[in-house]
Amino acid sequence: MLDLSTTYLGLKLKNPVVVSPSPLTEQIGNILRMEDAGASAVVLHSLFEEQIAIESQTLDQALSAGTESFAESLSYFPDMSQYNLGPDGYLELIRKAKQAVNIPIIASLNGVSTGGWIKYAMEMEQAGADALELNIFYLANDPNLSSEQVEEMYVSLVSHVKASVRIPVAVKLAPYFSAMDNMARRLDHAGADGLVMFNRFYQPDFDLEALDVRPSLHLSTSAELLLRLHWVATLFGEIKADMAITGGVHTAHDVLKSMMAGAKVAMMTSAILKNGIEYLETVLADVKEWMEEHEYESIHQMQGSMSRQAVADPTAFSRANYLKVLSSYASRMAMQ
Repeated sequence: MLDLSTTYLGLKLKNPVVVSPSPLTEQIGNILRMEDAGASAVVLHSLFEEQIAIESQTLDQALSAGTESFAESLSYFPDMSQYNLGPDGYLELIRKAKQAVNIPIIASLNGVSTGGWIKYAMEMEQAGADALELNIFYLANDPNLSSEQVEEMYVSLVSHVKASVRIPVAVKLAPYFSAMDNMARRLDHAGADGLVMFNRFYQPDFDLEALDVRPSLHLSTSAELLLRLHWVATLFGEIKADMAITGGVHTAHDVLKSMMAGAKVAMMTSAILKNGIEYLETVLADVKEWMEEHEYESIHQMQGSMSRQAVADPTAFSRANYLKVLSSYASRMAMQ
């Protein structure tokens, strides 16, 4: 009998398919449908730092080096008091979700400074969250702020939050570090129980008629998975923290590739927004079918099997492969 179970953040999950944050997770009814469709856990939509700042203006400046302009930057955001449920509503959602479903509920905090985060991390734990995901989305627009300072902000935030709660803490990262291996190791040493790779960088677009800068949101595609596969496969065996892949997970093959790279779970949002919550059933059925056809007995059996440590040619993850790809493309062009 196939064993689809996996362990993520110390949580025993029935399969590796986790629902990542989206507006769908704001409703208990949707979370119930996700559980029925086979989701092994749900990461709730994020509570944003801007919402916390509105409710509590006691951000800890001493622990937020490099964010001195934060208060001014709030003017660039929409009225966050009207965004989703707000801090109190968010805590109530955690309580209701825990009462309604049997799968783990993972809370999410989005921001960069320490201040009110510690308070709400503790309250999320008290509300019943099984784990916490720190969605760190920071744009380093200050030319006086060095990369070392930015990295230290991440590490400090993780260590302070981790010291404040007993539930597992995962860190959702962007891929824009010059030394990703080192950054992952520093976060691992800071106590992160998991790394979620990667946050998507939402970039504004220009309206040429209105001469205005407009928000722009495009759902992911499977093409975005490749960056995630590379880094998870590279880091597998190098850090203790569990790894999750998010962004570009749309099909059963995407889930299987994520496992073979070394991830413990594959997180889906865009595919569910495109195809509906019940699409989870299709993905899981296809995962089972592929495993039966290829004589796999468990998810654990394949985890890390295509990592840098496991493949016959580790240079596939290095600069040598970059040269090989360019060479092969040139050869194809010459044959045309």
